[in-house]
Amino acid sequence: MGGVPSTPRLSGGARPQETAEYLIGEFVGEKSFPLGSDYWKKLLELPLNLRWPSHRVRQACQLFVVNNCYTRHLAKILLHLAWCLQECVSTSGVPSPAFAKALNALYVSSVFLKYLIENAKSENFEELYLSLDESEAIPNNFSKGEDIAYLIMQSALNFLGKVDVRPDTYLLHHELLNFILIAMSTQLLSGPSPGPSDVHPFIDAAMVQESFLVGLAVRKLLLNYITRPWFPVISSSFSIFSEGNQPGVLQRVGSAAANLMLLPFNYLVSSTGEASRSSLAENSLHILLILIHYRKCVAVDYVKDKTDNSTSDPLPKEESFFLENPFCKAIENARDIQFDRGDVEGNAHIGPLMRLPFASLFDTLGSCLADETSVLLLYSLVHGNSDFLEYVLVRTDLDTLLMPMLETLYNAPRRTSNHIYMVLIILLILSQDSSFNSSIYKLMLPSVPWYQERLLHQTSLGSLMVIILIRTVKYNLSKLRDVYLHTNCLATLANMAPHVHRLSAYASQRLVSLFDMLSRKYNKLAEIKNDKMHMADGDLRGDNLSDDNLPDDSAAELHLYADFLRIVLEILNAILTYALPRNPEVVYAIMHRQEVFLPFKNHPRFNELLENIFTVLDFFNSRMDAQEMDGEWSVEKVLEIIINNCRSWRGEGMKMFTQLRFTYEQENHPEEFFIPYVWQLVLSRSGLSFNPSGINLFPVELPVSDIYADGDMEKPLNGELTEHAVQVEAPPFKGLAKKAGVEETLEKVEKAGSKRAKKKASRILEVLRGDEEEDEEIDWEKLLESKDDLSRTVKLD
Repeated sequence: MGGVPSTPRLSGGARPQETAEYLIGEFVGEKSFPLGSDYWKKLLELPLNLRWPSHRVRQACQLFVVNNCYTRHLAKILLHLAWCLQECVSTSGVPSPAFAKALNALYVSSVFLKYLIENAKSENFEELYLSLDESEAIPNNFSKGEDIAYLIMQSALNFLGKVDVRPDTYLLHHELLNFILIAMSTQLLSGPSPGPSDVHPFIDAAMVQESFLVGLAVRKLLLNYITRPWFPVISSSFSIFSEGNQPGVLQRVGSAAANLMLLPFNYLVSSTGEASRSSLAENSLHILLILIHYRKCVAVDYVKDKTDNSTSDPLPKEESFFLENPFCKAIENARDIQFDRGDVEGNAHIGPLMRLPFASLFDTLGSCLADETSVLLLYSLVHGNSDFLEYVLVRTDLDTLLMPMLETLYNAPRRTSNHIYMVLIILLILSQDSSFNSSIYKLMLPSVPWYQERLLHQTSLGSLMVIILIRTVKYNLSKLRDVYLHTNCLATLANMAPHVHRLSAYASQRLVSLFDMLSRKYNKLAEIKNDKMHMADGDLRGDNLSDDNLPDDSAAELHLYADFLRIVLEILNAILTYALPRNPEVVYAIMHRQEVFLPFKNHPRFNELLENIFTVLDFFNSRMDAQEMDGEWSVEKVLEIIINNCRSWRGEGMKMFTQLRFTYEQENHPEEFFIPYVWQLVLSRSGLSFNPSGINLFPVELPVSDIYADGDMEKPLNGELTEHAVQVEAPPFKGLAKKAGVEETLEKVEKAGSKRAKKKASRILEVLRGDEEEDEEIDWEKLLESKDDLSRTVKLD
């Protein structure tokens, strides 16, 4: 047997360990056992409690690769696995010897199937040899032309859909999910763009299953996610368990030998941690995400007539298209178990309906949205199922979903860019509905404990959403500089704008400060462009200008920020045009910072959008001028005047603009993003390891597990290095100031100092408490010399 363990003969006096070694040795050896041989019964009924070192497991896998092309033992054990699963279903889920045999078949086939996939050289995975030799004797329950991959996926989905998760079936469910994950990992070896030549035997087989069976499986996977079942596994229930809960050889292959991570027995038996409680739910979600985001590309050959008169010969042509995904269709056909709109309205639908408890699904999502995979599931549901989207929109407790997503955006530096994108897309989808935009301002939050910049008491959910979206834009401007992220944030704010109701003072300030920050960036770019134009006119070319600094590049970025500024002005216009009487704090914020709009008043790209803002300023400034005041203006007095005059505001002289409405549309080839993204999430969370050198689906540069050994920082996706891992930034001034207790000192000065000192302390405190980005340099001398009070008062000229 070469490097395989010794293979003593089977005899009545053989020890179980020796017998197990013999059977495994024969499985990987040269001899081919017929499908109906008694050998398979002995292999699948034997307690697999060996403890091989990793190098012997590796040797066994290597020998199996050599001999499987002759023995076809992988195909045969998969057939036995399918039959065992069918028997488990036929016994109505009552434990039978078939359960133990199915577990053994899963353990054995998972080890060797994964090794074959990882080391496959051919594009169509011929090394698996998923067919029987023509000379093989075929039993009555199997037809010779039957596809083995189709049969195993049919049996697996049937078992998942029909057999409930109970204490005595939990382990089999769990290991079956592990097996399906391994079987579908062939995708990791393909490129990010699916093509007609891509072959994935098992997931392709899943795509052609009957819609009824697909619906059952999808429903059970979602129910597993919702109910999060977990049961302690009793070792005596399964003959394959070794005494003392010691892992057997095939459970221990999670070592470096084969890079396979099957769950260790002691983890299942004795662990009471949260990870073990939710492992079945997590694996169910991983498999569901893989299945619903898969796209099968096929080619069609046809003959096209040639229009060229020089010849009449037709031209052969090949076109490719994507087949419909039945798992996506099942998600689309999901309906609430308590109410079906189709029953009332008679809506037509294609395919069988799948009933789900939307209320439980909503609550589970709300409790799990800190995890990126749950965010992706929520996206899949609100984008792919109009009934679930409608259910979400009519809920009165939208904070259940929104708060964890807003917290994710708040913690953007510790999240992956894809995680941030998915959250923003979900918010954009929700903001397309006017009832959503109205209801979020009616829901009041007593506090927001995770928001550290300032205390937020009795803030509306809508105001918090505005604050966090603006904060995300500012973070992106200083760190990520991602145009797509900017666009999504501003698009969501634009959708919300006409429905703004009693926006908080802080949110109003942030909105005006967003315009100020973007305008400063725009002015800097304009200056750089002008300088470069002068340099070019002075014949300073070639070596003195790098490719990155050409005027064309500056012009493109300048144009981009001009568009961003226009969107912010459109947002302010929408609030002032449609919701001014309900938003005195917005009026106050604009009046307080009215100087930031003046440089753009006569700008040809912005003057039209600024007309309404200056109409509002003229109206309220005139009302302020008409007031006789003794002493200084207070915040309360200014707000009182604004509120009183908001009641008499009639919008005279306001120019009406078409409301901006942004909608989300998926790209033409979403699979190029989602397939690699899903697998990156699966590999980082499922415990399934894979040889990095064999992964072609997404770039894998360096292992990152050691970098994040402290566990305090969320790991990036596989192969992704973040700035946290490779550099340490100098602490910004505001961070140093807070650590040094500057705020406390300035607060004392603000209360007890001279009038001049109070004003300067107030100016500095507002900047320190704000969330302006550090790279937007603050001229502290200019700030202190300024006569404008940065507190919430209005300067009267």
